[in-house]
Amino acid sequence: MNLPESLSAQFVQRFGEQPTLLKSPGRVNLIGEHTDYNGGFVLPAAIDKGIYMAVGPRSDRQLHFTAADLNSTYTGSLDQVKPASKGWANYLLGVIEQVQRDQQLPGGLNVVFGGTIPIGSGLSSSAALENGVIFALNHLYKLGMERVPMALLSQRAENQFVGVQCGIMDQFASMMGRAGNVIKLDCRSLEYAYAPLNMTGFRIVLCDSRVKHSLASSEYNTRREECEAGVAIIRTNEADSGSSDHIRSLRDVTMPMLDTYLRDQNPLLYRRCAYVVQENQRLLDGVADLEAGDIAAFGQRMYGSHEGLSHWYEVSCPELDVLEDIARNHPGVLGARMMGGGFGGCTINLVREEALADFEDTIRQQYLARTGKETLIYSTVIEDGTHLIEV
Repeated sequence: MNLPESLSAQFVQRFGEQPTLLKSPGRVNLIGEHTDYNGGFVLPAAIDKGIYMAVGPRSDRQLHFTAADLNSTYTGSLDQVKPASKGWANYLLGVIEQVQRDQQLPGGLNVVFGGTIPIGSGLSSSAALENGVIFALNHLYKLGMERVPMALLSQRAENQFVGVQCGIMDQFASMMGRAGNVIKLDCRSLEYAYAPLNMTGFRIVLCDSRVKHSLASSEYNTRREECEAGVAIIRTNEADSGSSDHIRSLRDVTMPMLDTYLRDQNPLLYRRCAYVVQENQRLLDGVADLEAGDIAAFGQRMYGSHEGLSHWYEVSCPELDVLEDIARNHPGVLGARMMGGGFGGCTINLVREEALADFEDTIRQQYLARTGKETLIYSTVIEDGTHLIEV
């Protein structure tokens, strides 16, 4: 019995009726890291690893949730939606609370869910769960919401109810994904376009460093402050020439501006800001590579992204650098870089299919030899965003 069938059977056993089944995917980001909060671009895609949900409406106002993987349940009421002691339940409750700010739901919700997203891998299981809940409510109660507003509601739930100040990329990619495509997303305007990623003969492979250094959260906030400080200096200097009105974020800054106002005067802020400006350009150039079908050129930009993240933005760590170095020296790899906030997590790699087995063996052996740690390896496929499924 596969996972959707298992969840369906558990739902029938608990609630005595057949559920609606849906899948909400995790996501990868091929290039464009730490650009989102600087008003820049990202290039994510939905993947085959995801959250599966069996859902059904209720005639009363009760909420019954089961996290099958955790063998944990939650019961509550639409009339008293408040943070739960079981942390996983808050991702569902936050969505329900956001919906009820706009309209009163006519009935409660039954949910049994489980997933294939590895916990702690940085593939955004929380966004997948949130999207699954709003998609279920929209379908079951005919709320009439479009996909982009649903993704934005999921983000608000995580920001305001769960208390995680994430950007829009995770929810957007999980909801809006399209098989065979990446999403070029403008994080400032939310304009987006699909770019083809022809993976014939290639696979996207994630290598998990299995570390998460304590620097992650504090350094994340520091990087945001450094970028904002750089923008403020440039805006002040540009104001003297009467041309600063358009500079709102690093999205509006050019390398000549950085060279003029920061390179010699503040080398640290220069490195931080230059990485972001260059990463936005790498992403735009990378989209052009994909549209031309040049995967090899795109892979080289991934290496450039990692170098910038490691040496200019300084959010990598020794384990991620080792994984990228092993990949860079493997003949079957076209591109590799760290993915996510940094200081641990995964690298993302473009690997030729015929080299996949040897690549995995090489990574496991050399990573253990160089770090003393085991790695976990996930091969993924680009898939559609949150959708209904049939058993």
